[in-house]
Formats: sequence, structure tokens, C-alpha cells
Amino acid sequence: MDITKYLDTWAAAYRNDLIENIMPFWMKFGLDRKHGGIYTCLDRDGKLMDSTKSVWFQGRFGFIASYAYNHIEKKQEWLAASKSCIDFIETHCTDIDGHLFFEVTEEGIPLRKRRYVFSECFAAIAMSEYAIASGDKSYATKALEMFKRILKFLSTPGFLEPKYLPTLQSRGHSITMILINTASRIREVIEDPVLDRQINESLTSIRQYFMHPEFKALLEMVGPKGELIDTCNGRTINPGHCIETSWFIMEEARHRNWDKDLVQLALQILDWSWEWGWDKEYGGIINFRDCKNFPPQDYSQDMKFWWPQTEAIIATLYAYRATHDEKYLIMHKQISDWTYSHFPDKKFGEWYGYLHRDGTVAQPAKGNLFKGPFHIPRMMICSYMLCKEMI
Repeated sequence: MDITKYLDTWAAAYRNDLIENIMPFWMKFGLDRKHGGIYTCLDRDGKLMDSTKSVWFQGRFGFIASYAYNHIEKKQEWLAASKSCIDFIETHCTDIDGHLFFEVTEEGIPLRKRRYVFSECFAAIAMSEYAIASGDKSYATKALEMFKRILKFLSTPGFLEPKYLPTLQSRGHSITMILINTASRIREVIEDPVLDRQINESLTSIRQYFMHPEFKALLEMVGPKGELIDTCNGRTINPGHCIETSWFIMEEARHRNWDKDLVQLALQILDWSWEWGWDKEYGGIINFRDCKNFPPQDYSQDMKFWWPQTEAIIATLYAYRATHDEKYLIMHKQISDWTYSHFPDKKFGEWYGYLHRDGTVAQPAKGNLFKGPFHIPRMMICSYMLCKEMI
């Protein structure tokens, strides 16, 4: 393989797809120029199906628009879109207790709250990235304040409704991993001991509690001391989440001058999760597995969603960057080739989100409250940057 040519080809593909396809689709059909923020419930051709707004995506697209501005091209419309999303969050999406809503109307009237703090995480990274893009450091301060609020919510007994009653004590992987990325994005623009401390705590939790060598797996939910909860939920492996965690850890390893222990941890997670996730019959990363090989409980267990594929593209490139082991470039080719042959909609643009196991389209909509302009453009920006750096 001509590695330089390979990386150069993919760098161009990722950048062009972002600039000519993904961002124009969402700027044209998703951006709400009347009320502010972004719509995500779009049909295949961009037609608005539901004006309900995901608060997750106000932060997610707020981040992406600034991230693209900072690393791809300084388009003023992207910077303005980022601020529109952040303004919408600040004006409409915060309850009196400081906790963000989960869904609001197009005007910003609250519809629903959930027990999670992911809305806050995405709002924080939007503010930190916008601070870099705009040069307005007040948004860095806001991002840090939001992060400290997240930690307060998580540490205040009873503030967030628990997933289970007290009869089942558990730890969750999702919040552990997202705090690594949230803290690292904020740290790009403002320093505070709380950021490094949380990253270290999350890394320790992943090592001590969620890594289970007896299954060669990172589990989504474990007991308070990391013990296996021998139920359908407790045995769940989410390969996409695990692979995403692996590149979050590699990003942190890079920040620490390619810390060898962190690189090894990330590679172990990636290797295990690829083995569980890669569908040897049809290709692509599958949704869920059971660590004891029982049938997974989730109805979408054998589907191929858009986001695990994008996480695998980033992670395999990061792994090659960290090791120069061509094994990871071969894995990158597998996942990139498969993804690009199945997900892009050649007629109307953007990508499908939900495929059956065999790669056929399950439903053609381009967005909803969970799929929108985040994982796909983030992959393109991160992968472009990694490819160009390695070249």
C-alpha cells in the first residue's frame, strides 16, 4: 500500500464530503433562521418532519459548526450558525434549576427533561469551541461553569433520577467516557484543575471497573466495584461506544506526549471491541453483543447505525497514528470502504442513519432527535486532520 497516497485520498474525500455535502445539507434544511438553533427531524430530501428540537443537537451542531470553522475553512456562516445554536440554548433550554431540557418546541418552549447530563456536555463543548473560533473568551468561562455544574448534578444525591431503584446499584460507561471528551475539549481553551482531575478519574474507572479481560470486553454497566451484573443489561457490549472511548483515550494519550500506558489501554479496547463489533458476514459495526454470547435484548441489536461506523473510522486512524502498525490502516480501509458503500445517499445527499444487518436501508430519514449533524461531520473533520498530519 502506498500509505501517503492512501491518506491523501481519504483526506480529500473527507474534506470534500464535509464541505460539499454534509454542511450544505444541514445549513439549507436544518438551520432555523427564524427562531434560531437547528432542526434535525428531516426526511430523506430534507423536508421537515417534526419541528421539535433536540437540545442535544443545539450543542452538537454548535460545536460542529465552530469545529469546522477552526479546522476546515473559516466560513462566516458556520460561525454564525454555531452562535445561533448556543444562543438558543442559553435563551430557551435551561430550567430554573440549571439543568438543561431534552426537547423543546421550535420556539423554545420546554417539552421534556431527562435524567441525563448529555445536553450539558454538548452545550459545554459548543461554547468552548466557539470561544476558540470567535476569540470571545467569555464562552470559555461559560463552558467551564457548565462543566462544574455537570459535576455538581452528578454528585448531588437525588438531583438526577437514577436509572434503577436502589435495589440495583451500578456504574454506567456512557457518562464516564463522555466526561473525558467534554473535559478535553474545554481544556483546549481554558485551564482548570477540575478538567484534568475528571479525565484521570474517568480513566481510572474505565481501567478498574469497566474493562473485563475474562470476556475481552468493556461493559456498558457494572456493579459499584466493577462486578458483572449477570443480566441482559449487565452483559451488554456496545462496540460503538467502546470504540469511541478508545479514540477519546488516544486523544488524551497524545495530549500527554503519547503516554504509552494510555495508548496500550486504548488499543486493547479497540482490538476487543472490533472483534465483538465487526460483522464478519456482512461487514460494518453491529449495535450490541452479549459478553456471554446470549441473544442481546435490544430490538436493534443486529442493525448497523451510522455512528459506530464513524467512531471506528476515527479510532483506526488514531491507532495507526499512535503505532504505525499497518494492521490499523487495514481496519480503517475495511470500515471506510464499507461505510461509504452503504450510508451516503447519492440522490439527496447526506447519509442514511439506520441499516439492517445486511446493509440495506431500514428507514431513509436524514435525522431525528438522535441523528443529525454531529457524528458524521466530526468524523470527517477529525479524520481529515489526522490524515493530513500523518502525511
